[in-house]
Amino acid sequence: MSKQTNAGQTTTGDFGHLIALYMNCTLSRSPEPSHTQILIEASRELMEKQGVSTETLRLNDHEVAPGVWPDMREHGWENDAWPDIQEKVMAADILVLAGPIWLGDNSSQMKVAIERLYACSSILNDSGQYAFYGKVGGCLITGNEDGVKHCAMNVLYSLQHLGYSIPPQADAGWIGEAGPGPSYGDDGIGLDNDFTNRNTAFMTWNLMHLAGLLKQAGGFPVGGNQRSEWDAGCHSGYVNPEYR
Repeated sequence: MSKQTNAGQTTTGDFGHLIALYMNCTLSRSPEPSHTQILIEASRELMEKQGVSTETLRLNDHEVAPGVWPDMREHGWENDAWPDIQEKVMAADILVLAGPIWLGDNSSQMKVAIERLYACSSILNDSGQYAFYGKVGGCLITGNEDGVKHCAMNVLYSLQHLGYSIPPQADAGWIGEAGPGPSYGDDGIGLDNDFTNRNTAFMTWNLMHLAGLLKQAGGFPVGGNQRSEWDAGCHSGYVNPEYR
């Protein structure tokens, strides 16, 4: 964990107890190159230097069925790799969704990832909270057209709605000039962009800081947010309008 100095500033600490999963939602399959993967590696390298265990998963390399159920094989699909991916998601303290911009919006693979996360959001943890409570989320966006903030807004809203905690400055991205042109990493394009590098660093550190705090606290605090208690009739101070 980070430590507090006398001046109230945080110093770097031990994040070796954390696990981070980067989910690359590019439309290309391995071994085709991915511009998004280049930006992922910049963030991933920062985490690994601090002892965080990281893994990158390219969603398009797996046969993930579309849908909003935990296992789509139970709903007519012959194959669905998501249940195995979900195990990696649940093992991770930090989830970073990363992908390209197409037509000013997130990729179809990003949409599939969010839908499948949503499919598992009703699962409860040992405290009776939704399963993603206590986990931290962020996003990385690349493209050569406008839309970084629009895409990040959609991803971060979706993650927090599902139960992820979002730290300050939890997104970073890169876009080129308007119109067709080079993508991130082509001939070194964008790699020295100070704005992108700064935001990537801030996002990465803030993800580690918040994940460390939640890990040390044993998860997100319990109180007024337990689905199991609500269903049992304990509405935690909520005033029913019928009794006003």
